Amino acid sequence: MVRSKQTSPHALTAVEVDYQNVEAVRAVQKDAFRAAEGITLTYLPFISRAVVDALAEFPRLNASVGDNELLVHREVNLGYAVDLGFEGLMVPVVRDGAGKPLRILAREITDLAERARSQQLRPDDVVGGTFTLTNLGSYGTTITFPIINQPQVAILSTDGVRKRPVVVEDGGRDTIAIHPVGMLALAWDHRALDGAYAAAFLRRVREILETRDWNAELR
Repeated sequence: MVRSKQTSPHALTAVEVDYQNVEAVRAVQKDAFRAAEGITLTYLPFISRAVVDALAEFPRLNASVGDNELLVHREVNLGYAVDLGFEGLMVPVVRDGAGKPLRILAREITDLAERARSQQLRPDDVVGGTFTLTNLGSYGTTITFPIINQPQVAILSTDGVRKRPVVVEDGGRDTIAIHPVGMLALAWDHRALDGAYAAAFLRRVREILETRDWNAELR
């Protein structure tokens, strides 16, 4: 961690996300999903799917820093920071995220996390990551500034989701509604990109989460 901070000039950019569009699908699908898959349908697979698609548009975040060059990766291999009972972290990797539907992402994320905690990961499970997510939302965090997983150039923190009053447009009028809202915080390497690029990426992730037809993703 010290080496990462010494190597990369860390910067932080965050956006607030209204998860109502996601929650509407989770509320309807969660029981059927658990019955079919044997796992809970959390926010993390939705975020992961949005990240994968946004990285296709902002590839400099799916990259590593080499010797005076930026190595942009063709495959999106998502690493997930998994807490080992407060005794350190492992970062197992879901490979080729771009080719996986939300249902498969959810299955593989859960499998890797369970095997990490039970010390059953294989060596190949923890290498080759190109972009990392760390999920502290279950602890109710508001915003987290994570440390970049070298030699990658960015890591995304998914923080706590809480019900909050939000302003929504209804037939041209502004009204107040209660929606689940949370922060996404991106730590990024200022050698690889600038603030506008990071902000545009997060804006796209938020747009996907708030507007996509997630029911279609789960079919």
